[in-house]
Amino acid sequence: MSGHSELEADLMGQIAAARDLEALESLRVAALGKQGVVSALLRSLGAMSPEMRRIEGPAINALRDRVAAAIARRRAELEAAALEAELAAGRLDLTLPAPPRRPGSVHPTSQVMDEIIAIFAEMGFGVAEGPDIEDDFHNFSALNFPPRHPAREMHDTFFLKAGADGERKLLRTHTSPIQIRVMRRANAAVGAPQFQVHRDPPIRVIGPGRVYRCDSDATHAPMFHQAEGLVIDHAIHMGHLKWTLDAFVRRFFEADDVVTRFRPHHFPFTEPSAEMDVQCDRTSGQVRIGKGKDWLEILGGGMVHPNIITTCGLDPDVWQGFAFGLGVDRLAMLKYGMPDLRDYFGADVRWLAHYGFSAFADPNPTSGLS
Repeated sequence: MSGHSELEADLMGQIAAARDLEALESLRVAALGKQGVVSALLRSLGAMSPEMRRIEGPAINALRDRVAAAIARRRAELEAAALEAELAAGRLDLTLPAPPRRPGSVHPTSQVMDEIIAIFAEMGFGVAEGPDIEDDFHNFSALNFPPRHPAREMHDTFFLKAGADGERKLLRTHTSPIQIRVMRRANAAVGAPQFQVHRDPPIRVIGPGRVYRCDSDATHAPMFHQAEGLVIDHAIHMGHLKWTLDAFVRRFFEADDVVTRFRPHHFPFTEPSAEMDVQCDRTSGQVRIGKGKDWLEILGGGMVHPNIITTCGLDPDVWQGFAFGLGVDRLAMLKYGMPDLRDYFGADVRWLAHYGFSAFADPNPTSGLS
C-alpha cells in the first residue's frame, strides 16, 4: 500500500507540474497507457491470490480513477489558460488609430464607358438606355434579322422560358435594340421609366449597356458591354459616319495621327455596312494605336437600313441615318493594356487595384479623359 501511495504522490506531482497539453498527454500515456505504470499494476492482479486480489483490486482501481481525474482537471486548467492567452493576444487596443482602409477604384469598363459618353457628348449626343431582357421583335425582327438567322439560335442567344403568351424573352445580344426604342413611336411600357426613350428626329444618341452571348475565351465573355451610336437626320451619308468615328478614335486614344480605314461588311441592320480598322504596331508584343503598319478591327457600323426606318414609323425618303456599335471592354483592353477579358469579371481586388481608376477623376472634356 505504501508503494501505491508513493506512486500516487509522484504522479500527482508530475500532473500538477505539467506546463502544457503535450506534456500532460505524455504523462497520461506513461501512467494509464497500455504500458503505463498504473496499467501494469492492474495487469499484476491476475497473478495474485484471490485474497490478495480482493484487497489490491479496489485500491489499484481507485488509484487509476484518481489519476485519471487529476489529469482531466489539469487538462481543463491548461485549456482555459491557453484560451485566455489567445484572447489576450487578440485583444484590440481601442486607443490606437484604425488601420488604413484600402480605397476603392472605378472598374476599367465603367471608366471607358464614361470616356465614350464624354467624347460623344462633345459632339452633341445624348444618352439612351434599354432593358437587358428584350423580346424577339426589338432584338431581331425590327433590326431586319431574317426569321431563321443563325443569331437567333441557342448557340448565340440566351433565351428565357416562354411566358403565358408563348413568347420567349431573351438576354439582349447587342445594344442595337436601343435604336429601335429611340426611333419607334409605338413603344409599349416596359418597366422602368428611363427605358421610355422615344425621340422625334433629328436624333443623336449613344446607348451603352450590358449584352449577352454564348461565348467565352480570352477576348470574349458571356456578358460584356457595348455602346450603340445612332444619328437620324436629313441627308445623312457615310461621310458623316466616317468623320464621326475618326474624331472619336483620335479623341479616345488621345493621338492625332491615328489612321483608320473602312472595309465592306454585312450587318442586317445597316446598308451599306463597314467594319472600321485602326493602324497599329504589334512588333513589341503589344498593340500600339497610331503607329506601325498593322491593322486592327475595332468597331462596325453603316447606314441605317431603310426597312428599320420604316418599321420605326419614319419615312426613309425623308429621314436617313447611320448607326455603329463598339465593344467597351475591347476598347479598354486596347487602351490600357489588359490582355484577358475574363479578368474583368473575376472580382479579384488585386486586379482592380492595379487597373482601377480614381473615383475623383471623372472623364470630361475639360480635365481630360484618362
